[in-house]
Amino acid sequence: MMNTPFDLEQDALYRLWRDAKRLKHPRTAAELVVDVVDPRSLTTAEKEALLERCATANMAIYRSKAYGEDKGIPLAIAAQLGLHRLDGNWLADEDGVSPIAVASAGGDRPAYIPYTNRPIKWHTDGYYHPGSRHIRAMILHCVRPAMEGGETALMDHEMAYIALREANPDWVRALMASDAMTIPERLDDDGIARAAQTGPVFSVDPDSQALHMRYTARNRSIEWKGDRATSDAVAFLARLLGNDNPQHVFRLRLTAGMGLVCNNVLHDRAGFVDDPIQPRLLYRARYLDRIQAPTLVGRETLP
Repeated sequence: MMNTPFDLEQDALYRLWRDAKRLKHPRTAAELVVDVVDPRSLTTAEKEALLERCATANMAIYRSKAYGEDKGIPLAIAAQLGLHRLDGNWLADEDGVSPIAVASAGGDRPAYIPYTNRPIKWHTDGYYHPGSRHIRAMILHCVRPAMEGGETALMDHEMAYIALREANPDWVRALMASDAMTIPERLDDDGIARAAQTGPVFSVDPDSQALHMRYTARNRSIEWKGDRATSDAVAFLARLLGNDNPQHVFRLRLTAGMGLVCNNVLHDRAGFVDDPIQPRLLYRARYLDRIQAPTLVGRETLP
């Protein structure tokens, strides 16, 4: 690992980064929101406002009047933010975009929780992927909200890292171990559809030197390393995410025309009740790229 604030041997560098991070980090979900006229064609100010928020908090929320079932919206806004390597998972449509809605009976989707109305525990996307296929960024565009429920909670994974390191650096060390977390193989009628994936929770991207987090709060189909430090670290994260601390956790409800752009931050989803005529629908696009850095200096030009 090069000299980064995530190197446990670089304490002075970490403290400088930590203090700057805490100073700039948003305190409310409202600070993440950027109003845009058309997400398919951002103005320079709109784009820079989104990029600046992602640089500060690893996420931003856009709010627009771009209604209707148009999967070109998440793809277009992603491209404008520097995201080009779309990761089309096996349940996505042929264009690589996943329609997140309650799936009709038949096919594979009904067996997987994103395609139901049940709550989803805290996780980062693609935690079951190998290290060569990290999901670094994600777009989640709301076409229609649920009739009731369906709120999303968000937490910058860098803030989770800070909380863990401040509590006990050995817990960070445990979760950076190459064998910290294993997702068992997934089987289908033909045998092994996806091999077991073992890897760290926290890792540092070798190109960008950015922190990546691979995590799920699920209790089934997961194997944690059996040592005390890992167990304590996992328990600490569960308490942290269950606390709903307003300084760290942002809970909001995406409405039509709104969307999340993020560097694969921690998130969950509340259960919901659909309108039978206008059911909940979101488009999800996941990327192997990280959202690009802002190009303007300072915030005085941003809304």
